[in-house]
Formats: sequence, C-alpha cells, structure tokens
Amino acid sequence: MAIEADAYFCAGDLVNMGEEMDAAGEIIGAKASRTYIIPGNHESSEQIAAFCAAHGCIDLHGRSVKMAGTHVAALGYSNITPFSTPGEYPEPEISARLAPFATLSPLVLICHCPPKDTPLDRAAEGLHFGSPAIRQFIDAVQPKQFFCGHIHEAAGVETMLGRTPGVNLGKRGFLLELP
Repeated sequence: MAIEADAYFCAGDLVNMGEEMDAAGEIIGAKASRTYIIPGNHESSEQIAAFCAAHGCIDLHGRSVKMAGTHVAALGYSNITPFSTPGEYPEPEISARLAPFATLSPLVLICHCPPKDTPLDRAAEGLHFGSPAIRQFIDAVQPKQFFCGHIHEAAGVETMLGRTPGVNLGKRGFLLELP
C-alpha cells in the first residue's frame, strides 16, 4: 500500500484459505482505518469481521458507504465452486444480497466474484466461472464502475459491461478518482 489514498478496498481473498491473516494486518498497518475489506471465497465473513475488528479495518461485506457523493457498495464471496471454499453463495442469494444496492446512484460496485461470460471471469478459452446474478445486476443497474477479483487468470483485465467500466483487480489494484 505504497500509494497514498483516501480509502483502500480489498475485493476478497485477503489471504489463501484464511491462513496468516495477521500478517496481512501488519501490511495494512497505519492505513487500516481507511481500508474496507470484503471476504473472498477463501475466507468466511466471520473471519473478515474478526480481522477487521482486530486490525481496525472496515468490514464492507453487504454494505455501502458514501464517498465524494458516490455510493460504494460491496459484496464478498463467490458463486458455488467445485472446491467447497468457505465463502460461497448460491445465485439466488447473490441476487437477494445485491438487490438493496439497485437504488444507489451513482454507484461503484465491488464484488469478489465477476459477472458471468465476460472477459472478467475468463479462466481459459471457453471457460467462464463468474456469477449470472452479478451479470444480471450490472446489466440492469449499470453502475458507474465495477471491480472484482476471484478469477486469477483474468487479473488486470478491463472491459465495458454495457456503459459500466469493469476491472478484475487481481493483486495489482486500481486507482479510482471520485469526483
């Protein structure tokens, strides 16, 4: 976290399978009070809540915050995977958890999981593992910006989802300037 910013967001999978979380807390350090975190599929919401409480970060899972006149909303976890990881929701639950964000405008949406059948969820040629529910939400609401992680092979990919610019953050991050 060498770049100075007003706020930092972690789009999940803070660590691998919930291991060594305290080491991540040491890295975040003095910027913890400005760091918003959601669980990926490698950690549970309970682990992230405990991590945030222990290290002074902000748990943004299923919540929103208003910054510079923009609503930043976030939903952790992925859709169901074949790996039975701790952070997975079935598609109907993803839809239900996204629904409260539909009326927020302008909206920047951060989800751990990318939308289905887009460059953001491409794991290999013809293999897409994103969420249909997230795709439906983005298609309907058209947030100002969308960020995700989860599919490591798509890290760094940027694309347009209708009028919504989307980015799979991977580990590199992204500097977003809000008006």
